[in-house]
Amino acid sequence: MIVALIVACEIGFWVLLAAGLAFRYLLKMPRTGLALLLCEPVLEVVLLAVTALDLKNGAEPNWTHGLAALYIGYTVGHGHRTVKWLDGHAAHRLGGAPRPPGPPRHGTDRARYETRLWLGTLAGAAVATALLQLAIWYVGDPGRVTSLEDWRFTAWRITGIHGLVALAYWIWPKRAPADAPEADGADRERVGR
Repeated sequence: MIVALIVACEIGFWVLLAAGLAFRYLLKMPRTGLALLLCEPVLEVVLLAVTALDLKNGAEPNWTHGLAALYIGYTVGHGHRTVKWLDGHAAHRLGGAPRPPGPPRHGTDRARYETRLWLGTLAGAAVATALLQLAIWYVGDPGRVTSLEDWRFTAWRITGIHGLVALAYWIWPKRAPADAPEADGADRERVGR
């Protein structure tokens, strides 16, 4: 049941996102579009409530409960960035706004960008860990919560791997081609075209 709800929340996320952007840019109803976009966090609240209810009703804690926590953590850490990115592209394609700049491609600007992405993953792992810890305390039986404890390790392993990738951009920054403009700001404008 929890897996089906996670899938439903993911589908709901994209449906609300598409509807919100359509109302904002195609139907020229920005307030209605914004209201639909602001409804997206409700999906995570529903997922959290149903997961807690499932545990309260005596369900055996398993990988589905851990996946729900990771899904909610990911949404907290990266959901806003995803919506903002898609909104910028919809504004360009449907609303006549200028094309949003892409991520920097070289040097320390790219390293900073990758670090900001990693900070989203870090926030997501912290949220997932907090939710998993609350679930462990809620169940209250150390013999039944090993799968939830394993998911905490999974969240931090993902964060560590992503952190190593971000760190690699600082240690081995990608250099701009010799014929490219020197400033990364110019790279950002060129990427957007």
